[in-house]
Amino acid sequence: MADAKVLVVMGSDSDFPVMEGCFKMLNKFGVGFKATVASAHRTPDKAMSLARGAEAEGFKVIIAAAGLAAHLGGVLAANTALPVIGVPCKGGALAGVDALYATVQMPSRITRQVSQHR
Repeated sequence: MADAKVLVVMGSDSDFPVMEGCFKMLNKFGVGFKATVASAHRTPDKAMSLARGAEAEGFKVIIAAAGLAAHLGGVLAANTALPVIGVPCKGGALAGVDALYATVQMPSRITRQVSQHR
C-alpha cells in the first residue's frame, strides 16, 4: 500500500485543520499523498484540471473536502474516472448540514463509478 497515491483537494485553506487527521492517518499507513486547494466556485478550471490529470499523475483516489454547498466532490468526480471521497466540512449558517447533503446526494452515476474501482 506504500505506493498508493491520494490526491486531497480542499475547497479552501481553512479546510486544512479538518483534514489534519486524514493527513496523519495517510502518513501512519505510509500512503503517499498530495494536498492542494481548489474551489469549485472560485477556481473551477483548476479543480477540473486537477481531476482530469490525477490518473495520469499516478493517483488512485481523490479526497474532496469542502464546506457550504460542497460542490467540489461532484466537480472532481465529473472530471475523472477515479473514485472520489467527499468530506463535508462544518461551516456557514447551516453548520455544515448543507455540505453533508451536497456530498451524500451525488448522482447515482458517481456512486456506480466509485464502486467499480473497489
